Amino acid sequence: MTMTTSWDVFEDLRDVQDDLVRMSRMPGQWLAQFSSPLAAGYAGRAWAPALAITERKDVYLVTAEVPGVGVADLEVTFQDGLLTIQGERHAQPVAPGDKIHRAEGRYGAFRRSVTLPSHVRADKIEATTQDGVLRILVPKADEVQARHIQVNAGKGRQAVAATPADNSG
Repeated sequence: MTMTTSWDVFEDLRDVQDDLVRMSRMPGQWLAQFSSPLAAGYAGRAWAPALAITERKDVYLVTAEVPGVGVADLEVTFQDGLLTIQGERHAQPVAPGDKIHRAEGRYGAFRRSVTLPSHVRADKIEATTQDGVLRILVPKADEVQARHIQVNAGKGRQAVAATPADNSG
């Protein structure tokens, strides 16, 4: 039995062309696939998790996409209205003798900071991670409600003696 398969001679050339275009546009991603110190340093600066900030009635919700980053490699701080998320995603080890054909993941240290309004309860901030998503709940401080002050006629404890204005000048 003879089996016939089709082969596109130019498929490999198109793949190389795609790689060259990608290398020219995003050198950090291209270098990330190699394990040299230059590549690790350059690629590490290029990666940062995507953030989303949502405001609810009583809380701000900050989410960060951090797949592959363990709890031990995450740090969340809040100081002077600045929420900072920092950490590191480590590259998967390559076994000796393995040949990498394509590696598009980004690895290295990252740091993201966002300014939040001053009316938050820093002591009640909570951070959890699940399924590669970091969720930070930042409770709002109790809103300062406008207070209605009754105006009374007559003498009160705070009354100031009014003197008629002198218009004789």
